[in-house]
Amino acid sequence: MSSPARAGNPHNHLTGETSPYLLQHAANPVNWWPWGPAALSEAQRTGKPVLLSVGYAACHWCHVMAHESFEDPATATVMNTLFVNIKVDREERPDIDQIYMNALHQLGEQGGWPLTMFLTPEGAPFWGGTYFPKEARFGRPSFIDVLESIAQTYRDAPDRIAHNRDALLERLRARAQATPVTVGLADLDDLAASILNAADPVNGGLRVAPKFPQCAMLEYLWRAGARSGDARLFEAADFALTRMSLGGIYDHLGGGYARYAVDAQWLVPHFEKMLYDNAQILELLALAFTRGHNALFRQRAEETVGWLMREMTTREGAFASSMDADSEGEEGRYYVWSREEIVHALGPDDGALFARHYGATDAGNFESRNILNQLGGLEASAEPRLAPLRAKLLAVRQQRVAPGLDDKVLADWNGLMIAALARAGLVFARPDWLSLARRAFDFIATTMTRHDRLGHSCRAGKVLFPGLASDHAAMVRAALALHEASGEGGFLERALAWQGALEDHFADTSHGGYFLTADDAEGLIVRPHGTVDDAIPNHNSLIAHNLVRLAALTGDARWRQRAHELFDALLPLAADNLFGHLALLNALDLHLTGRDIVVTGDDEQADALVAAALALPFVSRTVLRAPDAARLAPDHPARAMIAAAKEGAAAFVCHGQSCAPPVTDAAGLRAIL
Repeated sequence: MSSPARAGNPHNHLTGETSPYLLQHAANPVNWWPWGPAALSEAQRTGKPVLLSVGYAACHWCHVMAHESFEDPATATVMNTLFVNIKVDREERPDIDQIYMNALHQLGEQGGWPLTMFLTPEGAPFWGGTYFPKEARFGRPSFIDVLESIAQTYRDAPDRIAHNRDALLERLRARAQATPVTVGLADLDDLAASILNAADPVNGGLRVAPKFPQCAMLEYLWRAGARSGDARLFEAADFALTRMSLGGIYDHLGGGYARYAVDAQWLVPHFEKMLYDNAQILELLALAFTRGHNALFRQRAEETVGWLMREMTTREGAFASSMDADSEGEEGRYYVWSREEIVHALGPDDGALFARHYGATDAGNFESRNILNQLGGLEASAEPRLAPLRAKLLAVRQQRVAPGLDDKVLADWNGLMIAALARAGLVFARPDWLSLARRAFDFIATTMTRHDRLGHSCRAGKVLFPGLASDHAAMVRAALALHEASGEGGFLERALAWQGALEDHFADTSHGGYFLTADDAEGLIVRPHGTVDDAIPNHNSLIAHNLVRLAALTGDARWRQRAHELFDALLPLAADNLFGHLALLNALDLHLTGRDIVVTGDDEQADALVAAALALPFVSRTVLRAPDAARLAPDHPARAMIAAAKEGAAAFVCHGQSCAPPVTDAAGLRAIL
């Protein structure tokens, strides 16, 4: 992490910000501005172009560029002379990041962070890149050369700048013409077969490096296995999850998964840990466990929640955003070990045993040191002896300088983790995880909510308002997961209120779907309307999942109709890039194959049926408690069947407008499904 804020540059305007990433740059000699009207007004007043730098607190290459250039007085002088410089935390302002990252893609660049874009004083992009080295190397110009070249072109070739600006704005504002298409189960199965063919049979995941967890893809394979009964699909998903859980991408001492692995073996992580990755992986661990009861998945889930509670939970009970990759100016320093350090900490015999089981050698596997892993094999019989050794080594590690913690609370990332805890808590019979989820939910539902609207980010008592569609979508997901887990109506009421806010302030009535930003949010050069998944599922995909469940839980035909409209609007866009819309296709699978389980009665037998229903894979069922027929919508297909059935508890498994005959025990329920 960069140096903490300190006095020294009265022209740096970041000192009053709350974002940890912005505060990392508050002592730079660069005259940084936070994004806002004041910064753009300064550019218009001076006639200077804008240099926009977007990053985040746990970003390794953001730190590298900061140390090389932003902390260098000579480079800062050039930046201050030629540009108005704006610094943005992409996690705090994903709307801005999405717009200008899309602009970079339109320039033919792959993208990444730090994002470095050059804008007109009105905020329109005309050129950009990512990381620029301080000195020219590997065919890349030095950052100062880039700055001087851009400033000269802006000054001497305004027609060229205007051409780039207009072309980019036209592309950013363009909306794809949606040709009606039909995407059905056969198409979903074909894509699953293609993914299976691209899977790495040795290491799991896809045959590429770097390797990301690809949680939506693994869920997609699992769903395809459930549809088809093809065990190979389940096995591919489980194998990838297993190799991740044995590799160095997993923190074997402290729990939690790093952002990605730079190699094909899942050994060498990019050491940052993000809340959203661990939320999605926790759900996958729980989902996979429902089928195979793999003890490794239970252990990794418990260890990851242990990390969440120990290092990522704020005083108020919500969850922090990320842990940095760097400490003491070095990536991974906190996590790696020499074999000698292990033996010194544990003693000769235990140290040798531990080193053997976790792949630690004298030569090392990462820059002469060792990333702990179990890729060489897992011996379950050794676990009772290894567990206390891990605890002892963790205590030693905690004496090191820890990576920086970005402790801002993001509503969308918290929503993903709350839902994951609620679902995993049921699967692993951990009511304490449900309590953890409730506490975080309560913080966001009170501190970060105004009437039916959410804020996006909260830190140091300051809430960034209004929130984004992703915040409302993820928190609706969280509310529905807690409602199913608890049966408490207050969670459903919250979900309906937040979904109502999405309809009122985010719905795109012209093209379908939902904008990322609200209709009363700050005006930007375009209103973001992307549909492709990023590191988290796209907000439209989350909303599609939610609408399907809301229709089942409320019986309100409005939500069923909105789900149909959303699929009609988005599937034509997804057809040209199915892999980029896997979360949407997962929602489509729920829509086409999911089952609604209605449990009637109000006694111990009913409770047992609810528990049996909740134990079934959560991706393909919605559980509705209806003590009597009057609790259901008038047109619900189970209503007449409940009225005609014998008294007593029963479960009805429904799909569409039809329900199977009632069952009265858990075995019968499982048999139907």
